[in-house]
Amino acid sequence: MTAGTLTAVKTVLVADDTAFVRDRFQTALEEAGHRAVVVRTGPELLARMRDTSAPVDLVLLDLRLPQGRGVELLRTLRKLDGPQPSVIVFSGTIASALEVKELGTLGVAGYINEYTSVQHIVPSLVPHLFPSTFNRRTSPRAVLGIPVAYRFGNTIAAALTLNISRGGVAIRTTSPLDTGTMIKLRFRLPSSKTDIDCEARICWVDRRCGMGAQFTWISEPDQKAIADFVQAHFFNNRKA
Repeated sequence: MTAGTLTAVKTVLVADDTAFVRDRFQTALEEAGHRAVVVRTGPELLARMRDTSAPVDLVLLDLRLPQGRGVELLRTLRKLDGPQPSVIVFSGTIASALEVKELGTLGVAGYINEYTSVQHIVPSLVPHLFPSTFNRRTSPRAVLGIPVAYRFGNTIAAALTLNISRGGVAIRTTSPLDTGTMIKLRFRLPSSKTDIDCEARICWVDRRCGMGAQFTWISEPDQKAIADFVQAHFFNNRKA
């Protein structure tokens, strides 16, 4: 496997009590060549994770599963014997900022909105499916498709973003750059009247969906604008 080509098949457990969410994530994962296992309740999740004959690489967790007990369900998962897969939490199921802090102490690898469009699901999960290859952004991220221009050497290219966090952006492109490439970025957040100019390094590449750029320099006001944007959108669509 080369830096630009990811071919390993991963097993992802999707734990959500909403069929619409389960079906969309299962479809996206299987179309990308991965295995998807779906469960609907806390006991089903724990039973599947106790089955060490079929290891899971990544768990997508709804904190409001029936009989799930919120953050306590994740605490129980962490106490199980055997390998500990990465856990991504569905951001719409988080009840408060306090829960985000608690999840951080339990080693949550990241967050994803359960209503992310199908074409954006796998690109958002790629850094967590291949953690040894990519630098992961563990801070919350918001799905966002806006125009972005990036310059490398004397070349300027244009594309759309996939998502954004305090630490960087994922960019949709069929011609990703090599990992480690330094670039200059320019984009404008929705409802903003000014462009954000910053510098970044390509930290992951998947030729099926695009690449990830990690900020290496960004002004303090622009960093705050991004943080405020992500915070405002991160808790959208929470479950009651």
